[in-house]
Amino acid sequence: MEETKGLLDKIRNHDKLSIALNKNFTIPLPEEVMRVLANPHKLSFYYFQYVDIGSLNFKADFQEFTITDGQLAFGLPNQIFTKLPYDKSMIHYALSFDENTLSLLPGSYPFLVNPLNANTITFSSIAQHRVKLIFSTLFQMLHTSGKPNEVEIILAYLHTLLIEFNSAYFEQHEEFEITPNSKLSKYIAFKIAVESRLTEKHDVQRIAEELAITSGGLYRIVKEFSGVSPKEWMTNRLMLEAQRKLQYSTLSVKELAYSLGFNDPGYFSRLFKKSTGTSVSRYLTKLQDLSHH
Repeated sequence: MEETKGLLDKIRNHDKLSIALNKNFTIPLPEEVMRVLANPHKLSFYYFQYVDIGSLNFKADFQEFTITDGQLAFGLPNQIFTKLPYDKSMIHYALSFDENTLSLLPGSYPFLVNPLNANTITFSSIAQHRVKLIFSTLFQMLHTSGKPNEVEIILAYLHTLLIEFNSAYFEQHEEFEITPNSKLSKYIAFKIAVESRLTEKHDVQRIAEELAITSGGLYRIVKEFSGVSPKEWMTNRLMLEAQRKLQYSTLSVKELAYSLGFNDPGYFSRLFKKSTGTSVSRYLTKLQDLSHH
């Protein structure tokens, strides 16, 4: 498993912003960067790849998917991300930026919480035209020598691009409406509350109070969007984090349990087996077998 911490600094295209944008492999990447990206890697930044013409295969955590013309794939910090072999003659854009750059933007982008667990976005033909135009302008600004790289203008274009992504993400799931007090907005707030304190002991009642709803209301919302109860969702999220950590670290079961906020390694091991269908030791053995092939 490859670690990507510090990788963005090696490919960034701006001296003040941690942002990188490539078009059709126009900008050669260092061999050490290509080596990392060619293997499963833990993202330390936000990653987006838009395909104009062609197709791409990805794996985000443990789900494999494909995008084609007019679609975008994205990966989020801490996800285990893999780009599977593809045709390098395709026409595409690849964008990366970090949390610091995101914090400079003027808006919020709920799709970055990925509430619908969809790492792909499909655009309408009109939206495709706008997205390609924004990508093209950003690419020109970041790569034309002698042209002033105004931070405010670059951030404005990035903000507009993320608004396009956010809009298309939810439009492709028309049954879900996101308004300030909608069920979806509450579900997003629930995910953010858990993610921001992932390794703490979470109390469903306390989170419900923070969201200004009853615990029963929170149960119904989380159940509707995820298919499981809030408590099950939090347990599943911790087990996903455990699998991620096992992919790129050499922690013992006890160390892994403590790192995820469990005081009882035995209880953690039982939860892991119940969630994944296998023990931690067997999971590690499987990972080692795969790495040797």
